[in-house]
Amino acid sequence: MASVLLIEDDPRVAAHVVRGLGELGHVVQHCADGREGLLVAAASRFDVIVLDRMLPQVDGMKVLQALRAAGDATPVLILSALGDLDERVAGLRAGGDDYLPKPFALSELTARVEVLARRGASAGDLNRLEVGDLSLDLPGRIVRRAGRRIDLTEREFRILEYLVRHAGRVVTRSMLLENVWDYHFDPQTNIIDQHVSRLRQKVDRDFGASLIHTVRGVGYVIRTPQS
Repeated sequence: MASVLLIEDDPRVAAHVVRGLGELGHVVQHCADGREGLLVAAASRFDVIVLDRMLPQVDGMKVLQALRAAGDATPVLILSALGDLDERVAGLRAGGDDYLPKPFALSELTARVEVLARRGASAGDLNRLEVGDLSLDLPGRIVRRAGRRIDLTEREFRILEYLVRHAGRVVTRSMLLENVWDYHFDPQTNIIDQHVSRLRQKVDRDFGASLIHTVRGVGYVIRTPQS
């Protein structure tokens, strides 16, 4: 499963891509303009960015150039109605990893996204997760926020790791039970809420902005204030 940032202003294309990738188990966050896309890309880590070239607010090529100038090496698949050779070459030279002209087949797009996700995983740092100023060192089981170390229990670390791996996506209590406690049912207990409450005290209490948020009646989500 890959986390994908889709920056696309055409609502029909966006819905088509979100649905197609979602059906394959990928997590997609959609932004409708270049400015919003840049803010979200800076706030969270993604496995792949799918980027339209012609965007409102900030053009897709400028988005790409800004990402690369900031040191963001996330693989980028460019989508564009500008499909001739010169345009494709320009997109790749600007820092794109792949280029898919519109109109496109959804099956081809999903295949290209999966290839880029595998490439990024093999090249990236698999031992570190980040959301905003929060970082997790997986081998060392070390958590830092704004450079300050935060001591967690093993269970708290596992909860936080699961939330960060699904950053920007609502995680239900059942998902936490199945993946952190290995329970495949929803017992009548508030054990999840108790653990998350203690985790939030440690991760959010002494910092200016909260990262962990409750989605009433559903579960929790970890996200930066910008997103």
